[in-house]
Amino acid sequence: MEAELQYRVVLAVDVERSAGRGNVALDRVREVLAATLRESVAESGIDWQACLCDDLGDGFRVTLPAGVRKTRLIHPLVHELAVRLRAHNRTAGPSTRIRIRIALHAGDVRLDPAGPVTGQPLEVLARLLDAAVARAALAEAPETVPAVLVVSGHFHDETVRHGYPGIDPDAFRQVTVAEKEYSADAWLHLPGYAAPPPESVPADAAREPAAGRSKMVNNASGHGVINAMQHGTQNINLPLPGNR
Repeated sequence: MEAELQYRVVLAVDVERSAGRGNVALDRVREVLAATLRESVAESGIDWQACLCDDLGDGFRVTLPAGVRKTRLIHPLVHELAVRLRAHNRTAGPSTRIRIRIALHAGDVRLDPAGPVTGQPLEVLARLLDAAVARAALAEAPETVPAVLVVSGHFHDETVRHGYPGIDPDAFRQVTVAEKEYSADAWLHLPGYAAPPPESVPADAAREPAAGRSKMVNNASGHGVINAMQHGTQNINLPLPGNR
């Protein structure tokens, strides 16, 4: 039997800073994340046994059953993931605390009877999951924030923007994901926060004043005065002969 093409929702999660924890701690992290994912899927009214789950090493990719409402992947599923991880982190040690990036997309994938799921939607999902903007948003968020969600433009258009119950469109920020050969708009969200993730400020820009312009005057006296204004002109006034 040939692989069948079907429209499916795909989800992926990846643990932040998973390297360097050691096997014992990483095994515990994977165990907790897998259980949390199963529980959150079930709590969202989705049959976990009907899902196709792939182990990514430091995360998981899930292909949801046909006919699943995409809105349920954002609410309550993402909300449940965040709540459960936050509860775990309250009592976990530094090496077993879990913060994750979550990516959501949907599209036509090939379902091979032998098991593998393939197709461009999985490539898009991988780029969303690994996006620098998602990594930065989670790194800059308070430690109490256990997750950042990044959804594709397609997923956002069919779910978030409509403001279905439990989903606040204003809590999402539009970003550009540019990873390898992929470049497209996406949307970021910090579960549990009403406001959208703040924009990352480049290191150089962080040193600029809020108004985007600063004034700096340097006076050097001797045989005259030199006035230098940053981002502006430099004026040199020298005394006329006989006026020294």
